[in-house]
Amino acid sequence: QAQLQESGGGSVQAGGSLRLSCVVPRYTYSTFCLGWFRQVPGNEREGVATIAPYGTTTYANSVKGRFTIPKENTDNILYLQMNSLQPEDTAMYYCAAARQSVNCGEGWSIYNAWGQGTQVTVSS
Repeated sequence: QAQLQESGGGSVQAGGSLRLSCVVPRYTYSTFCLGWFRQVPGNEREGVATIAPYGTTTYANSVKGRFTIPKENTDNILYLQMNSLQPEDTAMYYCAAARQSVNCGEGWSIYNAWGQGTQVTVSS
């Protein structure tokens, strides 16, 4: 099972930006779906963004236009650029890898390797 390691979380005021990073094993990075998910205690895990190995991305409606996964990346680091952050974006953010390379936006259940999470807190 792939080992994933996130970083880049923190506290920011509403309207601010953060960039999350996740180191992914090279073979996994180039072969399988990768995604960012978030979870607030007591709530279900929510998909934020996914990217297929050939570059196709999906985004949750709540983050479209604000969050992006950079497509051109020569290293094996998965990023999540988060702009115009809002208090409702406050959550633990996780990166994950699936064991498939298509239909990456099918939901968190297809992802079987997870990082430990990084906290993002947005204050109003």
